[in-house]
Amino acid sequence: MSSFAQLVTVVVLTHNRPVELTRTLSHLSALPEKPRVIVVDNGSTGGTTAGVVSRFPGVALRYAGANLGAAGRNLAVNQVETPYVAFCDDDTWWAPHSLATAVALLEQHPYIAVLNANILVGERGKPDPTCRRMATSPLASVPGVGPRLIGFMAGACVMRTHCFSKAGGYCPRFFIGGEESLLAMDILDAGYDIVFAPTLTVHHWPSERRHALQREDLLLRNAIWTAWLRLPGRMALQHTMRTLRQSRNRSQYWRVVKGVLKGLPAILAKRRPLQPRTLQLLKTVWQHETR
Repeated sequence: MSSFAQLVTVVVLTHNRPVELTRTLSHLSALPEKPRVIVVDNGSTGGTTAGVVSRFPGVALRYAGANLGAAGRNLAVNQVETPYVAFCDDDTWWAPHSLATAVALLEQHPYIAVLNANILVGERGKPDPTCRRMATSPLASVPGVGPRLIGFMAGACVMRTHCFSKAGGYCPRFFIGGEESLLAMDILDAGYDIVFAPTLTVHHWPSERRHALQREDLLLRNAIWTAWLRLPGRMALQHTMRTLRQSRNRSQYWRVVKGVLKGLPAILAKRRPLQPRTLQLLKTVWQHETR
C-alpha cells in the first residue's frame, strides 16, 4: 500500500452500469497517487459489478443490498480509515495528481471540510456549467484555493472523513437528487468551509442510462424537504413556493406535492433550524443567483 493510500480513500457509487464502472476504475487504478478505492454496489442485478471489480486488484467491493441512492456512500465511509475521502460516481473519475493536491490543500487549511473539483465534461472536456457558477461565488475566497461555497457536487469532491460522519452523511430518505444540500448545510453549521478548488479536476462522461424525469421530481421534492428540515418557517415556505414554480407542468407539480406530503411528518420530526451565521451565507448566495 502506498503512503498516499493511508491519507485518502476514493468511494465510487454504482448501479447497473458495468461499462461506465470499468472505465472509471481503469482511470482510478492508473492514478500516480494509488489511493485505496471502495466501490459500493447499490443493488445492481446480475452480478455484473463483482465481475468488473475482480479485474482491478486492490479495489474493495461493498454491497448495499438494495438501491439506497446517495446513502449508499454512507456504507463505504463507515469503513474508511483515512482522514480524507474522495467521491466519484461510476461515470466520473479524478485526474492524475488532483487527489494529491487536494490532500495538500486540506492539510494547509484545517477549517476547510470539503473541496469541490472543477469538472470537465465528455471527450472534449467542456467546463461544467455548475462549476462556472461556483467560480463566481459571492462568498470570500480562500487564498490559494478558491471561492467559498454553500454546496458541492457529490461525485466530484474530497472531504474530511470525520466531517462527513459527524454531519450524518447522506439522508437515506432523499434517495438521490440534490442530496448534497442538506449535508452541506450541516457542515457549514458546524463551522467548516466548503470551497471550490479549480486546481482539482474530475472528468465526467455522463452515462446514457439515466432516468431524467424521475430525477427532476426528486430534485424538487428534496429541495422542499431540505428547506423544512433546516430553514426558519417563513423562509421554508418561500423556498417551497419557488421550488414548486420550477415544475415543468401540472402533472409534475402534483407528483412533487404528493411526494413532499408523504414524507413531511418524518421530515418535520427531525427539523433543526440553522444558526444565523449559516443562514446569512445561504442568503448571500441565493440573492447573488437571483440577480
